[in-house]
Amino acid sequence: MPLIDLYRALDTERRKVIVGQRWTFDQLLVALLTDGHVLLEGVPGVAKTLMARTLATTLQADFKRIQFTPDLMPSDVVGTNVFDLASSTFSLKKGPVFTNVLLGDEINRAPAKTQSALLESMEERQVTIDGVSHPLPDLFMVIATQNPVEYEGTYPLPEAQLDRFLFKVLVDYPTHDEGLQVLRNYQAGFNARKLNTLGVRPIADSSAVNAARAEIAAVKVAEAVLDYIERVVEESRRSPDLSLGGSPRAAIALLQTSKTLAALQGREYVVPDDIKLLVPPVMRHRVILKPEAEIEGLNADRALERVLARVEVPR
Repeated sequence: MPLIDLYRALDTERRKVIVGQRWTFDQLLVALLTDGHVLLEGVPGVAKTLMARTLATTLQADFKRIQFTPDLMPSDVVGTNVFDLASSTFSLKKGPVFTNVLLGDEINRAPAKTQSALLESMEERQVTIDGVSHPLPDLFMVIATQNPVEYEGTYPLPEAQLDRFLFKVLVDYPTHDEGLQVLRNYQAGFNARKLNTLGVRPIADSSAVNAARAEIAAVKVAEAVLDYIERVVEESRRSPDLSLGGSPRAAIALLQTSKTLAALQGREYVVPDDIKLLVPPVMRHRVILKPEAEIEGLNADRALERVLARVEVPR
């Protein structure tokens, strides 16, 4: 199935379950096809978990969820070796990280040691248990969530781990009309816990995802667009609003995700507007505001808007 047809089919299934949030869901799909991970930030009750479960269902992917808490141990995430009395040997009891789509709910509530265990799985696509490395599935994606308004009892994610997330996606409240439609759906018997009763169909599998990734790899990027990506990232390092700008990994992420976005839109080439659209989710968690910019009322997105405004767009 061509990627554009796959995208339309997935969007049709999304609409059976999720009202609005199209760009949010699209970013999840872009990240998955780019072989990256996503940090979802939003208040409770805006369908973060539902979007992750819907994506996994439509792709016939195994889905597991971890509720991160201050007492969560690394072995609760990656698993542990268990001694079998009958055979007098140790056997691996795999943790929930051995899946295709892993939802890490409130990831910033876990202590640093547990976050580090997840970091290896995100970056290396493997986990190490008692000195032995165990590979994770080829299709592996972490969708982590955090609450932007509640900080008591949390452990802020270190910069190194934030940088491992391809996107940081902000999940906002629905509009009035979208919220009204949600109420109508529930009044008609909608139950978010029973996706199988809502007519959501598996559209693709891991082989289709691999085929889509091969199609994305063939998307062309002109030299002028490559130069534009690099100049945007370099300008973020010179920004008077930022004490930390984008790294080379941010530039690579912009390149790879822009190719995915172009392919989803049925194009065989990247345009500068793709870069502009992806700068916020790719870079908002990779930059740090200066204190005086925060006092001025700026946030990362507004600072990045200023960065984009200072870089000439190629024709």
